[in-house]
Amino acid sequence: MAARIRKPTPPTKPLVKQRVRVGRMDAVAAVGELRQLHEGAADPDVERMPADDETYSALLYAEKHAGALRRLSPEQQRAAALKRVQLWQYLREQSEVHQARAVDDARAAGAEWQDLAPALAVKAASAAYNKAKRLQAATLMDDDPDAQPVRRTPEAVVATEQRRIRQRNAERRAQDAAQQRHPLLMPVAQRLLQHRDDLVLDEDAEYWLDEVAEVLSNCSTPTQVVSLSRYLAAAVRALTNLERRTARPAATTDDAHLALAAAAELVTR
Repeated sequence: MAARIRKPTPPTKPLVKQRVRVGRMDAVAAVGELRQLHEGAADPDVERMPADDETYSALLYAEKHAGALRRLSPEQQRAAALKRVQLWQYLREQSEVHQARAVDDARAAGAEWQDLAPALAVKAASAAYNKAKRLQAATLMDDDPDAQPVRRTPEAVVATEQRRIRQRNAERRAQDAAQQRHPLLMPVAQRLLQHRDDLVLDEDAEYWLDEVAEVLSNCSTPTQVVSLSRYLAAAVRALTNLERRTARPAATTDDAHLALAAAAELVTR
């Protein structure tokens, strides 16, 4: 039987599973726990242990003085060793994020990829570029922990950066459009809410009108204006869909009909 040929994974394909990471942790508290273990073991040099916020130096101390914990129970010795492992992993993850930011600063200061090659422990400018992009995968996850994990390839990082640029540009265009409608947006939304009792509502329409009322109570920033525009559009869409389903007008009075018509005209501009 012929061997099954495994197709290579596209370099920009998102990861299916999140990488297992230590992520955010209270490193100061963790070092404090190590200190307590050394104090409990009567480590004669514990006063020389670096401060709790000096994670790297404290870990070097704990490694050098691990033998001082022999007076502790096997469980406590194991807990101390595991805590060191976790803290080293935490530092490793953090170092990727901070090294990537340092690369960005170096590039902003005019450093060429060839200049960065020895600093990144590679031999060529192209290798420095590729390594820097792989490091940036960690920063992209750090910025948005809930986002889809980014594959550690230059292609995946570039694709993610380009997608974020498109998202920011789209958000900016939405803000500009909402600001242009802003002089009419608030009074139109207020008018629709004034005639809410004269509208036939379903659960969907109720929800979006509640959202309109919530943001309308304090609508001053560009983001809030965009939210108001989107919520009003969703409310109009829900009312329009309700009319189609029931074959009856959503407004039961002339004033409510005019308020709904004005809102529909505004959000479709």
